[in-house]
Amino acid sequence: MTLIKSISGIRGTIGGRAGDNLTPIDIVKFTAAFGKIITQNATSQTIVVGRDARVSGDMVARLVIGTLQSIGVDVVDLGLSTTPTVELAVPMESAAGGIILTASHNPGQWNALKLLNAQGEFISDVEGQEVLALGESLEFDFAEYNQLGKVRADDSYLQKHIDAVLALPLVNVEAIRQANFKVAVDAVNSSGGIYIPALLEALGVNTIYPIHCTPNGEFPHNPEPLKEHLVDLSQAVIDNKADLGIAVDPDVDRLVFMMEDGELFGEEYTLVAVADYILSQQSGNTVSNLSSTRALRDVTLRHGGQYFAAAVGEVNVVTKMKEVNAVIGGEGNGGIIYPDSHYGRDALVGVALFLTHLANLKQKPSAYRASLPQYFMSKNKITLTSGLDIDGLLAKMQEKYAHETHTTIDGLKIDFEQEWVHLRKSNTEPIIRIYSEGATPEAAEAIAQKIIQEIQAIIA
Repeated sequence: MTLIKSISGIRGTIGGRAGDNLTPIDIVKFTAAFGKIITQNATSQTIVVGRDARVSGDMVARLVIGTLQSIGVDVVDLGLSTTPTVELAVPMESAAGGIILTASHNPGQWNALKLLNAQGEFISDVEGQEVLALGESLEFDFAEYNQLGKVRADDSYLQKHIDAVLALPLVNVEAIRQANFKVAVDAVNSSGGIYIPALLEALGVNTIYPIHCTPNGEFPHNPEPLKEHLVDLSQAVIDNKADLGIAVDPDVDRLVFMMEDGELFGEEYTLVAVADYILSQQSGNTVSNLSSTRALRDVTLRHGGQYFAAAVGEVNVVTKMKEVNAVIGGEGNGGIIYPDSHYGRDALVGVALFLTHLANLKQKPSAYRASLPQYFMSKNKITLTSGLDIDGLLAKMQEKYAHETHTTIDGLKIDFEQEWVHLRKSNTEPIIRIYSEGATPEAAEAIAQKIIQEIQAIIA
């Protein structure tokens, strides 16, 4: 059982002892701390709250909303929602901030508090540290009985989110309608089961094959949208002769496509494809994190732009995007960040832009995928043991590869001529992630295994 406090929020498993897991005590103290900090210098005393459909969501939402009321903060409760929807709702409501109750791709026993500022963007690491410190100290007062916050439920943001997507100039509803796409959808029985079919209908997609779209939080498979977890979607695409499959994670900020042959388009290539479309319509720069495919760099250069890499974590990518005025960016896990909409990963935006691109190309997904730069990634991990000196381990690996191009802005990334490998401690799980990429699957796996063996030799 685990409680992780990081740049990605306060995340943990439900149950167990306070301080070791995400218990009611932990939820209350960190919610109260966030509410105090985010409203202390704000003109608004309102916070927007939304949740995914996981089983613990209703319980966690009641605790969070009640806690915010208890410190005198008003709440706009979106109920069952998505991460990007809450991100859009915060500025629409002129709120001081937002809280999204979701553990993203983590299994059902997990939940989390994702914390947003007044712009609907994730709070900075500095602000996050302030929240953690205040939550641990409990040095604040709760409101008197006649100063408690009020709650307003608002179920209008599904439509508002869809309307915002349809209003984007590069989304062509008529082209999508004329393409007459047949689309299968796997929403892992979370809120995407409501949002993605509703968006597709609004985009003029008349034939939809929903699987695992009942938002009851009973995940039918591991909720991370990886190939090995999407067997049912692959079968649905093939059985129904669908043009495309769409998979999202529980909070709908990660997006993966399935090609018409039942093979995965590749989560790394969601961003690459959308960037290819955006850059074909407007010039500009792109950003992804250090663990993302080189294909985005290649596509960006092909269109005359510049590519930049950021540390892993949405807030880091957003910061770099603003710094270099990127027109599109995101993360290789299927996260699309399109500034013309908002600075947050948004699967709905990604779906609309990708379908527009596919409709304009008049190509099958597999043919388009074959036209993009070809790279293959291997994703491995090592579970952390208690007392392991991660920084010391990475320092030894850096020393070993000092003669190669490398960066330490986020763990250690080593760039070889044909491959790269990135070692970093996860923000969301007690593991070291080891991502590598090469021109063939074998090359990517070979460099990963070489690095893993060297790490294990150091640990031993």
